[in-house]
Amino acid sequence: MNAVDRWEAALADRGELTPEAVDRILDLHGERGARAIDAVSERRVKEYRDFTVVVGHDDEYVIEDDSCDCKDAEYNLDDDDPEELCWHAIAVRIARAVGAEDHHDMWYSEVREFL
Repeated sequence: MNAVDRWEAALADRGELTPEAVDRILDLHGERGARAIDAVSERRVKEYRDFTVVVGHDDEYVIEDDSCDCKDAEYNLDDDDPEELCWHAIAVRIARAVGAEDHHDMWYSEVREFL
């Protein structure tokens, strides 16, 4: 179990984002962790039937199995290191662990056409 799995399990056990969990996330992820926490608190993690999407300031990002289509994930992170995640993927993990996803009973692939 890596450090990301540990903080995620601790969050799931508590069911909420505790100060201790925030410290662990920030220690491991720094600014990416802070941005992820903000996104979760602002309910910007959207769960659709087909995808999980994080709403950023300029675009929406699709996350599947910790993979994201953002530039940070594409250019700055090591795909072989499971602890290196973009803030969008961190936000998804946090939201799922504490049940803070904004659920939409529709297909994102259909909604995206209107955005």
